[in-house]
Amino acid sequence: MNEFFKQHRGKLWIAQAVAFVLLGVFVASWFNGGSGGSKVSETSATANLEAMQSKPSIWTCSMHPQIRRDGPGSCPICGMDLVPVKESAGGVRTVSISPEIKSLMNVQVSPVRRQYVTADVRMVGKVEYDETRLAHITAWVPGRLERMFVDFTGVEVNKGDHMVQIYSEALYTAQEELLAVTKRDRPQSSSRFIEPLDLAESAREKLRLLGLTTEQIQTIEERGKSSETVTIYSPVGGVVVAKNKQEGDRVQTGDRIYTVADLNHLWVQMDAYESDLAWLRYGQDVEFTTEAYPGEVFRGRIAFIDPVLNEDTRTVKVRVNVSNGDGRLKPEMFVRAVVKSNVASGGRVLDASLAGKWISPMHPEIIKDQPGDCDICGMPLVRAESLGYVTAEPTSAAKPLVVPASAVLLTGTRAIVYVQIPDADKPTYEGREIVIGPRAGDFYLVKSGLEEGDLVVTNGNFKLDSALQISAKPSMMTPQGGGGGGHNHGGMETPKADEGVKMGAGPMDLVPAVRDPMQGIVEQYKTIQAKIEAANLAEIRGSYDQLGEAVKAVPVDLIGPQMRPQWLEVAMLLRNDVTEGREVNSMREADRVFAVTRQHVDQMKAQFSLPLSHDEMQMPSMTNMAAPPEVVEQLSGFVAPYLQLSQALAADDLDAAKRAVEPLHQRLASLLPIVSEDKSVEMWSKEKRDLSEIIARLQKANDLAALRSGFALLSEQMLSLERMFGLPTDETLYELHCPMAFEGRGASWIQSDDAVRNPYYGASMLKCADRVEELGSKETRRAGD
Repeated sequence: MNEFFKQHRGKLWIAQAVAFVLLGVFVASWFNGGSGGSKVSETSATANLEAMQSKPSIWTCSMHPQIRRDGPGSCPICGMDLVPVKESAGGVRTVSISPEIKSLMNVQVSPVRRQYVTADVRMVGKVEYDETRLAHITAWVPGRLERMFVDFTGVEVNKGDHMVQIYSEALYTAQEELLAVTKRDRPQSSSRFIEPLDLAESAREKLRLLGLTTEQIQTIEERGKSSETVTIYSPVGGVVVAKNKQEGDRVQTGDRIYTVADLNHLWVQMDAYESDLAWLRYGQDVEFTTEAYPGEVFRGRIAFIDPVLNEDTRTVKVRVNVSNGDGRLKPEMFVRAVVKSNVASGGRVLDASLAGKWISPMHPEIIKDQPGDCDICGMPLVRAESLGYVTAEPTSAAKPLVVPASAVLLTGTRAIVYVQIPDADKPTYEGREIVIGPRAGDFYLVKSGLEEGDLVVTNGNFKLDSALQISAKPSMMTPQGGGGGGHNHGGMETPKADEGVKMGAGPMDLVPAVRDPMQGIVEQYKTIQAKIEAANLAEIRGSYDQLGEAVKAVPVDLIGPQMRPQWLEVAMLLRNDVTEGREVNSMREADRVFAVTRQHVDQMKAQFSLPLSHDEMQMPSMTNMAAPPEVVEQLSGFVAPYLQLSQALAADDLDAAKRAVEPLHQRLASLLPIVSEDKSVEMWSKEKRDLSEIIARLQKANDLAALRSGFALLSEQMLSLERMFGLPTDETLYELHCPMAFEGRGASWIQSDDAVRNPYYGASMLKCADRVEELGSKETRRAGD
């Protein structure tokens, strides 16, 4: 028997292992409820069979979703086996999942609502004296401090209490003059000279100007004897908070001796962050707590908001007036405060309690039902609405459209949200780019992109975004679709361009009813471009309004079902451009929005193969046209200073960047007009005008931010010139792109090598680039290859 075991020991070991496995399966089945376990196995088998029968077009890495292949293999980054990915729903930004997967992903939705929301603005600060209630005891006459009745700070005094006695030679002389005048006999007849009575009144006025009261002057006259000292009394009641002199000190007129503060009213000076200023208004109620009285809440009103921002702390001083009748608040106490702002539509602050009220513009505690004057300063009262408040508005339109903060994937001034598509056969979600306003508590205000009742994903949205990214569709991480895995910050391997799935649509024939309105969008875009060049903000905003009307004019129903999703995507992006464009308040902001609009218009023209306008049809091709030698010679002087400017910005060297702009200006100023009827010369003349505007903007820039904004425009212009004529240089040039520049809208630039040196971020993100493309050969690679 022992010999038998020795001969068949290996086979018996295998049999035992199989038995243990079967036992484990049996136990798992028993824990799953007997027959239920067989159903699970059946379901898993069915799912596996369906997965085997399907033919995935994309294989990806579960750890690096930017990797995509047409078939199975290994991830080039981590070596893990690639997994198949099924195609998602057919929309440009839609993704469908099974109910089981939805449960595993814990996808939760919440409706977009119109409701008043509360923004809690939290601030810190300290208690200070009320500057309007400080009184300074000063010397009215030069002399010596004979006696100081208040010996130390902290003493409480009442109005009229004696404070200090001053010996003054000048005061003694003035008293003697008064006594001398009053002792003369009054003349019996009129005279051309001043009467003694007038001289006496003049002497009394002199004493009053030296600080004596009427009672003191009367006492001197009745006594008939001069006093060598004068007593100064407190003009207010309060606490002596400063004692600046000692007995026996000599003082001059105006020297400060004491400071008395009325501590019944105090100020609380607090710091508000720049992002919270939208919710702060004059006259708002403020609640605050102190370290001395934990748990006890004090209240006051905002009386002043500093018009100047502290550039170091990015905060603004907010002053609150506080009553302190019980004297428990002490100057220099540390406080923590909160302002609860009820937010109405447009980000306005709602306070129904101020409906029809009138407020003092200097003392917010003075609120009346009728117009009138302030009881403290006498200034006319103003309506609460004039201070930025929204009072009672019964209509639902006054309520802002808000989306939960957890639903928002921020990309800058815009954001991505995922909206559940109703009545779908299986859970389907659509990504949308929206324009958001400021955050108010747990909500963001929505400017465009959503409607009331839309169901947005509040949990699981990152997972849905990853699913879109894997499917090569536009997502938060890959706004343009087609994959690429976002951007490279250096040291990360990323796939080449041909590894992505292109989202662009092929050419198609549009019916005139669709083509003409789309061409109208292009023409309106050109109008905006002209307004940008003229730097007229009012006309820029108006032109964006007209662009919105042009987008609305495109009949969606006449676009074929194959291309309709592409149009809805472009229309969504353009509507967001309109929302931001109609609110621009600076040329820098206008440049930023216009650059995004240019991308979206180019996307529309490419996807729908829009015909060229009449002017464009009269012009030669935009791709490396044969330029005459004169044009080539004039172009040759711009590449070198452009590259110097790029290197200076990448090095964060402001002085070097400014110096690099001057050669561009000198080169442009040295160019003479070219006399020729060649179309390329006509094109070059127009491009020179655009180049002149950009260089002029660069010359006015005084900081790196402004230089980088102008450099982005210059880079677009240089790339356009390269596409038209080719940039004359012996160096190999590369086009690089950073997707994060300018709050996520992205920007390109040119280098003479392929080592990434980002001019838009400098040292903070020097290696940020998601594309490096050799100009001329158009041989593209991803940064980091």
